[in-house]
Amino acid sequence: MRSIQFLKPLAIAALVFLGGCALLPAGGPLAFDVRLGSNGSLAYAFLKLTPESIKTLAKFVPRLATTFSDRSAPQDIRFGKGDIVSVAIFEAAAGGLFIPSEAGTRPGNFINLPTQQVDSKGNISVPYAGNIRASGKTQVEVQQEIVNALKNRAIEPQAVVSLVEQRTSMISVLGEVSAPLRFPMNHEGDRILDAITRAGGPKGQGYDLWVMLERGGRRALAPFSALVYEPVNNIYIHPNDTIYLYKEAQTFLAFGASTTQAQFPFEAWRLSLAEAVAKAGGLNDNQADGASVFLYRGEPREVATALGLDCSKFDGPIIPVIYNIDLRDPAGYFLATNFEMRNKDVIYVSNAVTVEITKALTFFQTVVNTVNDPMTAASDFYALKAAVKGTSAATTIVNTQAAPAGP
Repeated sequence: MRSIQFLKPLAIAALVFLGGCALLPAGGPLAFDVRLGSNGSLAYAFLKLTPESIKTLAKFVPRLATTFSDRSAPQDIRFGKGDIVSVAIFEAAAGGLFIPSEAGTRPGNFINLPTQQVDSKGNISVPYAGNIRASGKTQVEVQQEIVNALKNRAIEPQAVVSLVEQRTSMISVLGEVSAPLRFPMNHEGDRILDAITRAGGPKGQGYDLWVMLERGGRRALAPFSALVYEPVNNIYIHPNDTIYLYKEAQTFLAFGASTTQAQFPFEAWRLSLAEAVAKAGGLNDNQADGASVFLYRGEPREVATALGLDCSKFDGPIIPVIYNIDLRDPAGYFLATNFEMRNKDVIYVSNAVTVEITKALTFFQTVVNTVNDPMTAASDFYALKAAVKGTSAATTIVNTQAAPAGP
């Protein structure tokens, strides 16, 4: 028994130390395990959230204005292969190249050439001027080129080029809209919401809709509501843009010492870390370590580099990152409010150290009781046996004393 009493302090210390291992039951890693890093299964980067890191992350939220910084209206529409155009040529007086002498009394000395299509080489044909380059040029540029080709042959020529049917510079709106369509670009310029409206508007409430804009081989994503609540993202559309709306419900997972452990939908176009923790019921007051709230996320290499993380030990474009926020610090709630959640984020709240100590003590008490029980039982057995033996001896003495004397 003395040896057991002597080993108690050592056993308690060992059990507390081994609390983060497989000896004791646990719903996840301890805080110091997360901060120390991986044991080799998968490397990750660790970052404690600060106001500076929050500002850096805000630059990389999925927004159209971030990728396409040009917010000006598109320039004049340029002709493309397949467009149908018409050409009218004016001369200052009759008797020139196009206007006969007898036509001098008619109003306007001009002729209309037959409408024609910009050919596969990007040209249109004008009599006495030959092939005129039209593809990639504006209406004014084509008119000037025709005048330059005719000025030495016609009488003060002027040209008017009109777009009869636009077959290039088209805008496509696809996906979760009421009436997907492809329409020609307007000269006055439309914004993305204008294009979506022409396609009948989005289906559904919109908070779980995403807008993808493809332009010139580049793509950008943004929540549909970001176009409404952040007008800077409602940028002008350009010729040949493709706008695609799709539905994707955003969710996050909560584990550890949160009140509820489950998968939760955003049910909003934007959700902060503070709102996500509240959605999971907040921290468990009897279990959680408020300084050890962790968020697991895969960040693009560009974002991780901007955060100052060492990415040299990672392969591939996605860097596993664990963010840590201290909710014991009163200012931590301001940081949590400004930290924007992403789809499939994982929130893990570690147990407080006292919880692990309590578990270790409970486990130790169970072990001690298990060892002591046989010894106690044996002691009780021998005591009972001695008591029974003593009772038998006393009965014998009493019986002997009470027996009558012989004759």
